[in-house]
Amino acid sequence: MTETRTALITGASRGLGLALARRLVADGWRVVVDARTAADLAAAFVGCDPARVVAVAGDVASEEHRLALRRVVADLGGVDAVVHNASRLGPSPQPPLDSYPLDVLREVYAVNVFAPLRLTQLVLPHLRSGGRIVFVTSDASVEAYEGWGGYGSSKAALDQIAAVLAAEHPEFAVYAVDPGDMNTRMHQEAFPGEDISDRPPPEASVPGLVEILTGGLPSGRYQARALPVEALR
Repeated sequence: MTETRTALITGASRGLGLALARRLVADGWRVVVDARTAADLAAAFVGCDPARVVAVAGDVASEEHRLALRRVVADLGGVDAVVHNASRLGPSPQPPLDSYPLDVLREVYAVNVFAPLRLTQLVLPHLRSGGRIVFVTSDASVEAYEGWGGYGSSKAALDQIAAVLAAEHPEFAVYAVDPGDMNTRMHQEAFPGEDISDRPPPEASVPGLVEILTGGLPSGRYQARALPVEALR
């Protein structure tokens, strides 16, 4: 019997994390998912096979929560994929760097940089042979958008973490994946008062992420919606 594939996905109660988790469950995966509140997680996965969803409520910026995720992963016998999707935008609207409050910037880095690195350190020993690690990044990590210096620089740091981790662990596949603009709550918070209904839903970026998780792409940085459709499984 083929062993059930398991993925750990952070920030999975809404947006891209939820869309990806629900797709993987539909494809027969088991998912370990987190979000800051248990109620949000429970509501997000109504209708999904409870045997395939392990929900762990908590903040990825908390070491206690990260250790709880490691315990769950270990108890399940390991994971095939880790998707670092949880992110913190920072102030809304986004402030320019010359007035960005550093205490808030530390909080952004705590979630966007330190949390995924630390969680990777904790679960790497439990990543199965051929495992995948995905860091969800942004075009703001490579483009200089006014007002995006805090969030963008945190994602640039994440890009570099992914690249170096890939060099240090060639036995795994490590990716930085830009999902593109999406019609999500966080994206709306980045543009308060604007109509973002023209942005694609997060489900539009899921096929590219599935290819990342199941295909043969080498480690690197990818745009999820730029992957050729014919290459998707």
